[in-house]
Amino acid sequence: MWNWLHLGIFFALSLLVCLCGFKKYVYFMSIGYGFSVAIIGVAMAVMTLMGVYTFSIANFIQFALFVIYGFRLSGFLLIREIKNAAYRKTLAEATGAEVPIFVKFFMWVFMGVLYVAQTSGVAFRLINDAESSVCQWVGIVISAFGIILEAVADKQKSAQKAERPDMVATKQLYKIVRCPNYFGEILFWTGVTVSALDCLVGFWQWFTVILAYICIVFIMFNGAQRLEKRQMARYGESKEYNDYADKTPIIIPLLPIYHLNKKK
Repeated sequence: MWNWLHLGIFFALSLLVCLCGFKKYVYFMSIGYGFSVAIIGVAMAVMTLMGVYTFSIANFIQFALFVIYGFRLSGFLLIREIKNAAYRKTLAEATGAEVPIFVKFFMWVFMGVLYVAQTSGVAFRLINDAESSVCQWVGIVISAFGIILEAVADKQKSAQKAERPDMVATKQLYKIVRCPNYFGEILFWTGVTVSALDCLVGFWQWFTVILAYICIVFIMFNGAQRLEKRQMARYGESKEYNDYADKTPIIIPLLPIYHLNKKK
């Protein structure tokens, strides 16, 4: 019971941060998402310094990765929405009308649970008082690489869209894979999952970590599918776009999955 109380603390913090979604429901899945991961990382660090958990350098690196990941993601989304009128229009078109309050309440709770589950691999290592291991360090490296890849991809996309607003990004990382930022996201959470594989105890810990990982991979593929659908509607008549999309993997480099929607 005490172990799950720890997750309850992280859940309460996530709910607090995700209150922004009641202003605009998409914030549950964007701004609230990044800041939830960040505040959970901060809470883990504070609880460790208070003596609740055993101190280790590897653990603090993972806390820092959560904070860096969360603030970078939500900060990027906030700045893009504030500064980019075209993005605000696209966001409004993609989200449509506001949803009823009871739907927002469900999303608020569901997302809070999901974000705690996603970070639970690190939480269970703390709760189980597991020592640092090769598995944890491998996971740290994977997660760090995912953050860097996602940040570089977002920067490259912004630069290329500023240069050519009439075409999707096709250069640099986007020459290898069409959604390198989504791939970076998957890598980040792959690292979190890998780091926990040698410290999980009991069915529910394994179930929580594995289910959360499956969910984030599904969400990324679903996001790529929705993005592709919007791109097909906007650029579908362009030979340049079709030539690019037909030969560039959509989300995983070298994996020959080029489309998640049926072409007309």
